Amino acid sequence: MKFVLLVYQGSTPLPGSNRWQAMSEAQRQAIYAEYAELNKTQGITVGLPLGLPDAARTVQVRDGKTHVKNGTYQAEGAAGYSVYEAESIEAAIALAARIPAARLGGAVEIRPAEKYW
Repeated sequence: MKFVLLVYQGSTPLPGSNRWQAMSEAQRQAIYAEYAELNKTQGITVGLPLGLPDAARTVQVRDGKTHVKNGTYQAEGAAGYSVYEAESIEAAIALAARIPAARLGGAVEIRPAEKYW
């Protein structure tokens, strides 16, 4: 079964932010290394890199008119996503728990990939 893992940054330090700069170089490199190791997991397909939330635009159509808002639809915004082919939801949960954002102030949402009707 395929699962989509949506990573939400939350309060996780972003590269270039004051909180990121306050971390030691060793801590920053360890986080990069964790993501690189996760990307080697059998069954994982890493999504395209997403830009920072400030670069997002949200589009909605109301009463036939297109409305564009600067920023993300949800306050936190998605930081990235992966598709993980695994035998069970438990395997997907175990992988999600290894994603640094899950422990650094963000969250990982897991959804089964479904076929359209």
